[in-house]
Amino acid sequence: MKPEDFDLFSTIVKQRSGLVLSKDKAYLLESRLTPVARKYSLKTLDELAQLLRTKRDEQMLRDVTEAMTTNESFFFRDNKPFDQFKKVLLPELLRTRALRKQVRIWSAAASSGQEAYSLAMILQEEGPKIQGWKVDILGTDLSSEMVERAKSGIYSQFEVQRGLPISFLMKYFSQIGTDKWQIKDNIRQMVQYREGNLLTEFGPVGVFDIIYCRNVLIYFDQPTKTRVLDALSHVLAPDGVLFLGGAETVLGISDKFKPLENERGMYVLNSRPDTGMLPKQPIATAGFAATGAAASAGV
Repeated sequence: MKPEDFDLFSTIVKQRSGLVLSKDKAYLLESRLTPVARKYSLKTLDELAQLLRTKRDEQMLRDVTEAMTTNESFFFRDNKPFDQFKKVLLPELLRTRALRKQVRIWSAAASSGQEAYSLAMILQEEGPKIQGWKVDILGTDLSSEMVERAKSGIYSQFEVQRGLPISFLMKYFSQIGTDKWQIKDNIRQMVQYREGNLLTEFGPVGVFDIIYCRNVLIYFDQPTKTRVLDALSHVLAPDGVLFLGGAETVLGISDKFKPLENERGMYVLNSRPDTGMLPKQPIATAGFAATGAAASAGV
């Protein structure tokens, strides 16, 4: 690949997704963008680059960007963030939101939907405790293909074996053929999915009690991380909680958030009032019944 073509593709991807591609990722560009070139009946990436220079076709730009974004996800990924949601956050949500009986959760960079559906299943397990409550779970992703997959709620045998307890598979999924499973309607109806780009204005998304934005910032340079965190701070409730991935932090990046003491991966607004959703002494967590090892998503 010509250096100028690499620069073109990497610039497009960074501007539209925030993903930073170093020179040693040229092989990845070639492997992922070759199918995009073929889609447009082009023989080489050089032809794709030339076409992008002369004709800024929006669909082609989307195809290039989506081909380079990582869509790694599985149910109850890393376990601990879901354990914290169930044992630390949920009891406080039920207490502090008891009058309005509404909870809003955002799964940013939702990929094919496993994270948002995992949260929906945890809430469904509460049964009578959330009866009469309005539960809004929003999942957004840059990729239109991933959004459509998430909406369908259909997963392969391999995907449902990654982190999903067998009891939840039997309870909340219906088998399709021999190797496909679909989330049942009562769970699917708890989640809304739509396209969304963390680098652009979020639009009228409202305010969320909890935001999951895990394993996303690791792909951004520091100015982009700061920009995204600052934007998230404007749509998080004053006593809300932001979840980041295990390899991510706000320290030295944003002054809008601070880590929640004794709770890895959980962050609250620096301006958070002394009393709010979370108690001053966090509730001790107990292991959630999810299996499956943590896996890293990466480019």
